[in-house]
Amino acid sequence: MSATESVRERATGRGKAAPWHADPYTRALRAGRGPLFLRRADGWMLPLEVERWCADADAADRTVLRRCRGPILDIGCGPGRLVAALALLGRPCLGIDVSRAAVARTVGAGGPALCRSVFDPLPGEGRWGTALLIDGNIGIGGDPKALLARVGRLVTPDGLLLVEVAPADVDERVQVRVDDGRGAMGTAFPWARVGAPALVRHARAAGWAAVERWTALGRDFLALQPSTTPGSRPAVER
Repeated sequence: MSATESVRERATGRGKAAPWHADPYTRALRAGRGPLFLRRADGWMLPLEVERWCADADAADRTVLRRCRGPILDIGCGPGRLVAALALLGRPCLGIDVSRAAVARTVGAGGPALCRSVFDPLPGEGRWGTALLIDGNIGIGGDPKALLARVGRLVTPDGLLLVEVAPADVDERVQVRVDDGRGAMGTAFPWARVGAPALVRHARAAGWAAVERWTALGRDFLALQPSTTPGSRPAVER
């Protein structure tokens, strides 16, 4: 890939190649399977569920899709299972991802998608009814508060943000690499892992209020609305 073709991830600084273009990630998406990990500098590795990402939307995903309203922006859409499912339902939607392989797979699955960073100019800014940060994508850029503030400028004043959080009570910012477990690694980039309590804190600081929390198939989710939205209420667990 030439320098002019490379997507620049503003959250990690201009001039740095987008980390999700790393070869191990591209190869895994094209194959539709792992193994694939996020590897910290201390050697700890987080398994990435490539097979689930490349499959159809599952029952847990459908709990997210049922809560969507208005036009939907899937931030870090990956191979596009959610965008494809929404498009099949006739819902107006768009996926964005910094990985060309992810965008190509999304489009191939029938979902509209663009190769963009969430920090780049985007279509429909301020007019999206729902934004999605699923599969741990609250970690994008390694700064949840900055990401939440950016998403607040993308949705409508009464918009909805649906976030998947880590199942543990964790709040960490780390440098990671994409690792295939066989010796191939991508470039380092900042990432964050956030559990529900930490997300609520970051959301409040960024102008969001948690209005619902639920669990499905062992995955944890929260719904957020701008804190100035009439009727905003504390999160309800389900």
